[in-house]
Amino acid sequence: MRKYRGIDLFCGAGGSSFGARAAGIEMVGAVDGWQTAAQTYGDNFPRAQVVNGILDDTSNSKMFDAIGEIDLLIASPECTHHSIARGAKPRDENSRRSGWFVMPFVRELEPRWVVLENVSGMKRWDGYQELMEELSLHYQLRTQMLDSADFGVPQTRKRLFIMGDRLQKPAKVIGTGSVAKAVEILDSASEWKAKELFGGRLAENTMARVARGMEALGTQQDFLVVYYGSDRAGGWQPLDRPLRTLTTVDRFGLVRWVDGVATFRMLQVSELRRAMGYPDDAVLKRGSRRDRVKLLGNGVCPPVMQAVVESLVVEAVTSRAKNGRRLELAA
Repeated sequence: MRKYRGIDLFCGAGGSSFGARAAGIEMVGAVDGWQTAAQTYGDNFPRAQVVNGILDDTSNSKMFDAIGEIDLLIASPECTHHSIARGAKPRDENSRRSGWFVMPFVRELEPRWVVLENVSGMKRWDGYQELMEELSLHYQLRTQMLDSADFGVPQTRKRLFIMGDRLQKPAKVIGTGSVAKAVEILDSASEWKAKELFGGRLAENTMARVARGMEALGTQQDFLVVYYGSDRAGGWQPLDRPLRTLTTVDRFGLVRWVDGVATFRMLQVSELRRAMGYPDDAVLKRGSRRDRVKLLGNGVCPPVMQAVVESLVVEAVTSRAKNGRRLELAA
């Protein structure tokens, strides 16, 4: 039996594809409008056709050169203009419509399975129901909110997954039950240079968050501070639970005691990669440090996508085996 083949639209650095590959899918094509993302994907999936192009209403499977039969289509349409983190800022309706840009590929390639991933805010978009109705013409659908922390990823990251199967209702995706902690992502104290915490270089708001952390934990205890962005939980978190959601900018600083001295530094790309559940051999060498932080913050946690794809494929294999057994008994 041939290997199942997949493509990844709005592919980013390849988080979804890492998960699909771990589930046994051969990823043969991908599209992303950001050159740094497309090049990074190519580094990690050198045998795939990678197209650096912006998807819109005119996009279709002709973007690929003789892509062949496709079993799985994964897409993570732009989420920025669905996200509650955007607050009251104006919304770009073309960005919010990016889920529709997947449909020509669905109609032309007719993959057995489709998986769309986005923030929960996508469900509040005016066009969401219409898109779901269009998908339902081709697939039996299941929607689930999945938290990466339920799949052994050391980060709390809740995302909407729309799963479609042409032949049967997708099974419910169940977490692994394993829980990872933020402390597990950290490099050793000697790996990165850190400055003394009380050197007067941090902003007043940041130091207030540090003070709240120390008040709760006491001294000589390491913890994380929300360096950038708003936070409703005091602006800090202990290391004995999953990291809060990563974003596309530097969000977390580490307060670490070294030889009795409190130090401070930002979390590094290697640590953020672990927080996303990327495999150890994932290549992230393109662009600036800021670009790599953005690539990770925009990504999909591979263990979650692996569980999603496995649920689709295993269900299909099980169903086929049952049908074969029925035919055998009938004969």
